[in-house]
Amino acid sequence: MNKRWQRIRSIFVIAAVLALPAASFAQVNVIMSGGFSAAYRELLPDLEKAVGIRVNTTSGASQGNGPNTIGAQLRRGVPADVVIMSREGLDDLIREGKIVAGTDVDLAKTPLGMSVRAGAAKPDISTVNAFKKTLLRASSVTFPMSTTGIYLMTKGFPRLGIAKEMASKVTATGVAAVARGDAEIAVQPVSELLHVAGVDFVGTIPAEIQFVSVFSAAMVTGSKEPEAFKRLIAFLVSENAKPAIKKSGMEPSRPR
Repeated sequence: MNKRWQRIRSIFVIAAVLALPAASFAQVNVIMSGGFSAAYRELLPDLEKAVGIRVNTTSGASQGNGPNTIGAQLRRGVPADVVIMSREGLDDLIREGKIVAGTDVDLAKTPLGMSVRAGAAKPDISTVNAFKKTLLRASSVTFPMSTTGIYLMTKGFPRLGIAKEMASKVTATGVAAVARGDAEIAVQPVSELLHVAGVDFVGTIPAEIQFVSVFSAAMVTGSKEPEAFKRLIAFLVSENAKPAIKKSGMEPSRPR
């Protein structure tokens, strides 16, 4: 089956799911990381109306060692039907058996970018060398210690040869610290930086050092709402969802 036919079939499957009569306004519990949240929040009212479900949404980091990562929440029994998170974190949970096999769906992807406090001078990050100099000159750099943080600390900074210099500058609070004036620059997925009050978006980091985050959804093992899950996913990968996804700084994923 060629890729064109696969895409056509996916469109018909999604349309068929959305056309099914809503059963009984099932309650679906979603745990979501930050990368997809801007698009999701914009889409949620239309999603609930079109799909015929009520959604309770909480948050958690895709990866890391904290008590409120999505994995940690699932391990201690926090009620959840659906997770939306980085592909790396989701793959960890699939291996752990926390996700129903075969239900994972890629929703969108977004590159890493940089923001500074609103009104501050925007540094040069147009080349790898300029990006490196900007990091070294900054008094502090912030990002959540989840998938992005793991990449920067274990691969990005070592590749630039500045791991030692950056160790004392890094905080794990994220872009909100820049808005408050508690950190100078934030390096995070673009979808976590655009439209944040109190900061100005500088741009994406150079391709040679870039990390593109893929955000995916899946059904949690033990969920009693498989049909509601299918409806929710069908909406998030439909044409109706694409404008909000693009507006948030992400590129919708193509059906596999």
